[in-house]
Amino acid sequence: MIAKDHTYIVMGLLDPDSIAFAIGQSIEHWGGKVIYTVQSERMKRIFLDRSKKLSDDEKEALDIRFCDVTITEEVEALFDDVGTISSVVHSIAYANPKTCLGESFHTDAIDDIKTGFEVSCVSLATVARYAAGAMPDGGTIVAMTFDSQRAFPFYNWMGVNKAALEGTVRALAREHGRSLIRVNAVSAGPLKTKAATNIPGFNELAETWNASSLMPWDTENDKHAVANAVTYLAGPYSDKITGQTLYVDGGACIAGGVLLPHERPA
Repeated sequence: MIAKDHTYIVMGLLDPDSIAFAIGQSIEHWGGKVIYTVQSERMKRIFLDRSKKLSDDEKEALDIRFCDVTITEEVEALFDDVGTISSVVHSIAYANPKTCLGESFHTDAIDDIKTGFEVSCVSLATVARYAAGAMPDGGTIVAMTFDSQRAFPFYNWMGVNKAALEGTVRALAREHGRSLIRVNAVSAGPLKTKAATNIPGFNELAETWNASSLMPWDTENDKHAVANAVTYLAGPYSDKITGQTLYVDGGACIAGGVLLPHERPA
């Protein structure tokens, strides 16, 4: 699945419920060494250190570095420090829920829109720029996205950011292909995380997902299926796949309308 004993950077850890943590656990399961990044020491204290889902020993065993992706110097310093790596997973996104999400798409909070775009999209290009130097023999970059082909209620400007992120994936795949670095994205169905709880209407989205999902979708446990897909794209078994968005959403993205009674999963 992945190259054993190679180093993999998973960016965007918040707490044990985050998608980043599930991805890191999947990579470790297949023998990879994982370095997580957290935005700041303050975020680690608030979310990870206070979590009761990991023991103190388990927390201590995590290799954690601090990196705010909006500060170029921190991104550069991270990849100067980690040595040679095989892959980077970008599991980072942000939009002010009070101004960029909610019932109305329109907002006067232009600065908030710009911040969300920088964190959710531009940061992937910044990461790729400096991560490339840590992958002299090639490697992979995987970004986390959400179905940007459809407009979902409440998701608003984050939907725009995800569409831009997927465009960035394609542009980076073209830019770094000559260096044998593959760039892809995984589009996951709705997953219950700390970040997701800040999305207005998330519960309604999660409850209705199965109305169009061809397979049952579990907003908590299916993060492991998503993590395994990321691990696949991060490793050598996905060789020659680049510039793609892999949907791991129970098939909801290809279903037209809601499922009829005889089509619903048992």
